[in-house]
Amino acid sequence: MLRADLACRLVTPDDDGWDAVRSARLLTVDQQPAAVVEVAGVADVQAVLRFAAAHDLTVAAQPGGHGASRALDGAILVRTGALDELTVDPAAQVARVGAGVKRGRPLDALDGSGLVGLVGSNPDVSVVGFLLGGGLSWFGRRHGLAAHCLRAVELVDATGVHRRVTDESDPDLMWALRGGGGDFGVVTAVEIDLHPAPEIYGGKLMFPIEDARPVLRAFAATSRQAPDELTLWASLMHFPPAPFLPEPIRGKSFATVDAMFLGAVEPAEALLAPIRAAGTVLQDTTSVLSAGQLGGVAQEPTDPTPGLDASALMPGFDDAVIDRILELAGDASRTPVMGVQVRHLGGALARDVSGNAVAHRIEHEYLLFALGIAPAVPAVAAGLAEVRAGLAAYTVDQTAFTFLSAHEGAERAYAPDRLQKLQPVKRAVDPDTRIRGNHPVLGS
Repeated sequence: MLRADLACRLVTPDDDGWDAVRSARLLTVDQQPAAVVEVAGVADVQAVLRFAAAHDLTVAAQPGGHGASRALDGAILVRTGALDELTVDPAAQVARVGAGVKRGRPLDALDGSGLVGLVGSNPDVSVVGFLLGGGLSWFGRRHGLAAHCLRAVELVDATGVHRRVTDESDPDLMWALRGGGGDFGVVTAVEIDLHPAPEIYGGKLMFPIEDARPVLRAFAATSRQAPDELTLWASLMHFPPAPFLPEPIRGKSFATVDAMFLGAVEPAEALLAPIRAAGTVLQDTTSVLSAGQLGGVAQEPTDPTPGLDASALMPGFDDAVIDRILELAGDASRTPVMGVQVRHLGGALARDVSGNAVAHRIEHEYLLFALGIAPAVPAVAAGLAEVRAGLAAYTVDQTAFTFLSAHEGAERAYAPDRLQKLQPVKRAVDPDTRIRGNHPVLGS
């Protein structure tokens, strides 16, 4: 029996607390694993893989479940939250991060160091999950996809062997781990490069929804001439009249712009001036930031959420796109979609030609992301489908790996030539398809 080989908790469908332990952060994904193992260390991960190999079972790793999908149904679900090692070497500009560490913790550890990791907007997402999915970070326009900062990956492979993978030891596997998802092993720790960031400035600008058109136009104009040090995201947000929401936003709609700048206050303020002047600023949180404050800029929820989403890459963002977005999602009374966001990409994200990662250059300048909170799932799903169909003329049928929806496969993130190179790596390291990521590269 597997339980006898573990130094940790194993939960099955017959045990108390099953529904809580199997659930994902994305509550609309009703994942149904065969069992859940809350591993305490590498030896537990090895025991799970060896048991799975002996009994022809599959295994999936998940620290929290932000990117959950039904691909892990029937698998042994390995919770890696207890793998919480974190060490930072400022002199070498390197950090070692366990698979259970969430992004907020390394940022706190970097306060005062003048260094930063390539992090995204939500501090509750695990570092490892973010990197394995490629990683669109606040600083991607300056440094490229976050997966490129992976120096080494420690994982347990499909046979139960604990391996350290580097460009020197296994360049093909390392290439696949930089953005190919969780299909290639159960990762226990990573070593990552850190980047100098002596000055960081950023925050959120919030405007009334009535100012959305001029604000989006100012965002578009500023993004087209932005230096690589500046990242901008523009959103339309409709907050429900829920009692748990603060009164200033409850039941109201807004246009917002999130900004992040690697540099000093003065040039950042000059770049943001046209956006500020485009409407009435209701809230302005922009300020000089420490690394530990980055997780709060976007003000994203960290609690489990019953959400549905959709995304697509966009070659451009002009008045025609703005008018269409406002027509589709600018009026809360006409759409169940809670938010539509446009992220400016470009910069180093578009220039990467290193060839050391499956997550390579993104040749499109913008990413569209739409979100609905789903007490009524069919209505929200229909609203998201309407947004995608209504913007089809301005988007491409492709997205970033970490923005794949729960029902989507890796083919929406990577062109056929990338998948054709990625799939043989999977077959070589896991010929029996023992390990299952959220978006399997061999298909569902």
